[in-house]
Amino acid sequence: MTLYVLWRNAKSLVSPSKFSRRITSSRSIVSSKNLCSEVRVRFAPSPTGFLHLGGLRTALYNYLFAKSRKGKFILRIEDTDQTRLVPEAAEKLEAVLNWAKIVPDESPFVGGSYGPYVQSQRYEIYGDHIKKLLHNGAAYKCYCSETRLDLLRKDLQRRGETVKYDNRCRNLSAAKIEKFERQGVPFCIRLKLEDITEPFEDLVFGSILNNIAEIEGDPVLVKTDGFPTYHFANVVDDHLMGITHVLRGIEWQVSTPKHLLLYKAFGWDPPNFAHLPLITNSDGTKLSKRQGDLHVESLKAKGFSSTAVINFVTNIGGGFENREHNAIYSIDELIEKFHLERINTNSCKLEIEKLSQFNQLHIQQYLKSPSDAALLITELRELLKQSFQDNSCAGTLQETALSDERLFKILSWSKDRIFRLSDLVTPEFSYIWAIPQDLSFQQLPSMSAAPADVLHTVIENVAAIPESNFDKENVSKSVKEVGKKFGLKTPVVMTLVRRAVSGLKQGPPVGEMLVILGKETSLQRLKHAQLLL
Repeated sequence: MTLYVLWRNAKSLVSPSKFSRRITSSRSIVSSKNLCSEVRVRFAPSPTGFLHLGGLRTALYNYLFAKSRKGKFILRIEDTDQTRLVPEAAEKLEAVLNWAKIVPDESPFVGGSYGPYVQSQRYEIYGDHIKKLLHNGAAYKCYCSETRLDLLRKDLQRRGETVKYDNRCRNLSAAKIEKFERQGVPFCIRLKLEDITEPFEDLVFGSILNNIAEIEGDPVLVKTDGFPTYHFANVVDDHLMGITHVLRGIEWQVSTPKHLLLYKAFGWDPPNFAHLPLITNSDGTKLSKRQGDLHVESLKAKGFSSTAVINFVTNIGGGFENREHNAIYSIDELIEKFHLERINTNSCKLEIEKLSQFNQLHIQQYLKSPSDAALLITELRELLKQSFQDNSCAGTLQETALSDERLFKILSWSKDRIFRLSDLVTPEFSYIWAIPQDLSFQQLPSMSAAPADVLHTVIENVAAIPESNFDKENVSKSVKEVGKKFGLKTPVVMTLVRRAVSGLKQGPPVGEMLVILGKETSLQRLKHAQLLL
């Protein structure tokens, strides 16, 4: 149901049963005047697509601020623009917040005492409140047609003046209004702007004075179709949900005076406002929702951990006490270090390559804790099973390669070589898990001895190394001795052995490769390659 229905008594746009479901629990809303001093913040995205890093930063800073004050973090879905909705986007938004450990205390799916938490389920509430503004004279009906507004816009542009509504309907006579009503002329509802002479206090940027009445016409609160605008619904919801602090992007700072006028029109105390500095790309351009590589869901799919992502977005812009920029912190540690007054006011550049560095730090740190290492091992095991199942050309994955002990050994060895766990299933490292199916010995360095004979001697030397002494130094020494026996240069023998066990032309030192494979597996690989020569 739209607001247009509520105050024009027109035919309902939804069935009565559907409307009754929509407004369930709307009457349970508690006035903010009855709230205790508990800090309450909200993240209020529109379900129009994927959550990008800018939105994640806003949600995260709200969460950190609330939890640092023992307060509540609320997720509200602002879906009044029905033309831009993406199916299931709201569900995905909450799911990705949970993945990032930004868990709402109240939300459409968690519930709470201040719901509904979806704006399209709150239309009756908006209808009640717009009537109050019409009654006290803070708002008025505007009957201007789209044609008139378009002509006004073009005329102002032609004259080089600021494009804004001329407030024509603000002072319509009673007779004129009665005529429009009798004729059923469509209308929107606008707020009467007042001159602003005193600044408001931004908790990040300090005193801000912006007299929007000089540059804007009276803004629309409810559109002709009866749907509330963002500005109106946002203020009503923040008040009724008891929001005490609004932390949002700097792009909303210019709208804050407008919102403060709405609070004044209702006779409500406004919340505290804090605006977060602009995040830009490394070249200084503004982030865009169209940048797919900056979608949180995309980063998750690429194998970046939530810990790395939240450290990445909090590494710029300040907000933390004693924060080391090349360290990884848990969400609880970030809460403890967070201080709103430490947020910078300068724009901050997002260097996406640093995300990989944070993910590597995350892996390295997790390996220091048995419980965290167990999580990495489980994640790697599932990743390997899925990867080899989906890639028929990767070879056969041996179950013996998936033991906790072996996976921990691989992770410890590779922690300085990889940035994501998924790196371990790339061609560079796939030899660790299975015998490569395409073992090519073409273009080997020329040698005076038969390659099969050389490998046979390598097998004998490797087999002779005691298990207790099977390390990089001893393995390398035994392979070098083969070169001396056949009069071959060491790099020539090493290239042959590397190709035999991994199929790679380049890679880690041969001694490391054999040690990480283990003695038994190394011998199996060498014997398999010998048969192919």
